[in-house]
Amino acid sequence: MVPRLCKAGFIFNPNRGHTFPRLVSVVNMSSRTGPDDTRKPFVDKYFECAEKGDKEELSFLLRSTVNVDQRNDKGWTALMFAARHGQTGVIETLLEKGCDTNIVNKTGQTAQDIALFWDQNSAAKLIEAHMKEENPDQQLRNFFSLNHLDRASEKRKDKEWLQSKIRDEASQFLLLSDLKPFVSPIKDKSSKWSYRLCWLDHKQISSHLGEDTVVIFLGIDRTSSQTLFAVDVSGIDESKFKDFRQEGSFLMPFPGSLQLEPSDAGIFAEARSTMDWLERYKFCATCGSGTDIREGGHKRVCRNRECKSNKGVHNTAYPRTDPSVIMLVISPDGKRCLLGRAKKFPPKMWSCLAGFMEPGESIEDTVRREVEEESGVKIGRVDYHSSQPWPFPASLMLGTIAYAKTEDIKVDEDEMEDAKWFRRPEIVQMLTHQHPQGLYIPPEQAIAHQIIKSWVRNTASANL
Repeated sequence: MVPRLCKAGFIFNPNRGHTFPRLVSVVNMSSRTGPDDTRKPFVDKYFECAEKGDKEELSFLLRSTVNVDQRNDKGWTALMFAARHGQTGVIETLLEKGCDTNIVNKTGQTAQDIALFWDQNSAAKLIEAHMKEENPDQQLRNFFSLNHLDRASEKRKDKEWLQSKIRDEASQFLLLSDLKPFVSPIKDKSSKWSYRLCWLDHKQISSHLGEDTVVIFLGIDRTSSQTLFAVDVSGIDESKFKDFRQEGSFLMPFPGSLQLEPSDAGIFAEARSTMDWLERYKFCATCGSGTDIREGGHKRVCRNRECKSNKGVHNTAYPRTDPSVIMLVISPDGKRCLLGRAKKFPPKMWSCLAGFMEPGESIEDTVRREVEEESGVKIGRVDYHSSQPWPFPASLMLGTIAYAKTEDIKVDEDEMEDAKWFRRPEIVQMLTHQHPQGLYIPPEQAIAHQIIKSWVRNTASANL
């Protein structure tokens, strides 16, 4: 068990059942902040400003030296220190600067968790309000799911409108070469995201728009009202596009796209999945005839007018999405979770169990079947967590929390290398890259990471 802070300013050790005086300020919990020791005094001062509510100096440090999401060796951020001490003015400043409210410290707590634990209700409500503002539907937005475009599906059948927008000087185009997006690096080195999508106008790409060029209508930008398209430039010398963006390059979709700014990642997911479907399904699945692209790239029509697919609505004519389940299995006593290792995983990485749905199968039954097939564990109740589009090529991952009825593990060696029950303290170590054996879970862009982190958060005050 890991020690945790008590409200009286002591450290409680669940293993021994008593408390020890906390002799140092929370700010001084940091003894090293990174390889560059010359920055340490500034970072320490940054945390101190957050704790004491000094907005002016904190803002100065952010402009000159410190990253807004800087962490100490206990995983604490300035937002956490401000939340602990109820410094709402500092919290507002940090939120305006774009700090990450989802970061967890070494004990698996977010800033909001800390504010609630220390009865800093105003601070907790401020952070919660910001999170709701970022996600109006109040649901977790997994990576690849944040797409701010209005897809304007009613415009897809309007050929004249689409053609006019393709020629419109205000329209913007994303280039895809062999499904690789044209991107530019983010110059702000403090950002944890490394790339943005590069958008070109009609004048810049008009010479590459032939009769057979595949152009996909992505939607309308809700902020700028610009119409956005994706264009297939496969087979064209990629260096030609350097004339438009000297710093631009075509990014390998995986794992490169995991470094895209999140809202760009959502647009890329739409573009890549649709373009991949158009490339894979050039022939009618019903009669084998060739097909033509319609509705801005969102439909294929069989050239054989007598084909059944041209009579009524058929899913062979539209882009496919393959539903799959991914689940965190909780032990019967609620104190452990089940993680597995697929044979293709990198060394030391563990993750949630997962599998594809079968025809005529519910989400709950898929979870129960897949868990039992892969690990031998039987599942009772299944709760929905969140979903994530995964554009490699076109999966929809349905995240769940599954509650086990049994504990004995029998691994399916055809699919899995291993499966194991883990207690919460060990999961926290894996989550924060502090595990003594170097074990870890998938990165935050993966839905598995978010499901695991949600269990850690929900059990933050439990004696596990």
